[in-house]
Amino acid sequence: MNKSMLAGIGIGVAAALGVAAVASLNVFERGPQYAQVVSATPIKETVKTPRQECRNVTVTHRRPVQDENRITGSVLGAVAGGVIGHQFGGGRGKDVATVVGALGGGYAGNQIQGSLQESDIYTTTQQRCKTVYDKSEKMLGYDVTYKIGDQQGKIRMDRDPGTQIPLDSNGQLILNNKV
Repeated sequence: MNKSMLAGIGIGVAAALGVAAVASLNVFERGPQYAQVVSATPIKETVKTPRQECRNVTVTHRRPVQDENRITGSVLGAVAGGVIGHQFGGGRGKDVATVVGALGGGYAGNQIQGSLQESDIYTTTQQRCKTVYDKSEKMLGYDVTYKIGDQQGKIRMDRDPGTQIPLDSNGQLILNNKV
C-alpha cells in the first residue's frame, strides 16, 4: 500500500470517529430541550385565623329591692302624716285631719321609697370578648400550561417556572418541585 492510501484511510477513520463522537453528544438532535411555558397561574387560598378581641365595658346594676311593696315607706309616711294632720282642727275635724294626714303621708312615703329604690344603683367593669378573624392568603402553587413542540400539557408546580421547563433525554419534563 502506498503512503497516500494509508493517509487517506487514516483521515477517513479519524473523520468517522469524530462524527460518531459528535453524534453521541446529541449535537445533531433537533428535538426541543426545553418546554415553553404558555401560562403560570398562581393558586392561592384565603386563610382565616381566629383571635380574641376583648374590651372593658361599664355595666350599671340595680341593687335588689328588699321591700317590693314599699311597706316601710308607706307606714312611716302614714305615721308622720297622721301626727302632722292631728295638729289641725278641733273635735271631729281633728280626727278627719289625722286620717287625711295619715293617708297623704302613707302615699307620699310609698312614692319616696319607690324613688329611692329606683336610684339605688352601682356600676361594675366587665370584660367582653368576641372572636374576630384575620384573613391572609396562602400560596398553594402554580397551574402551569406548557408546550413541547405541538403538544400542550398542564401541571401544578410549587413555584413559578419562568418561561421554560427543562426536558430530559426522553423529552420528559425535569421536575423536582412537582406538587
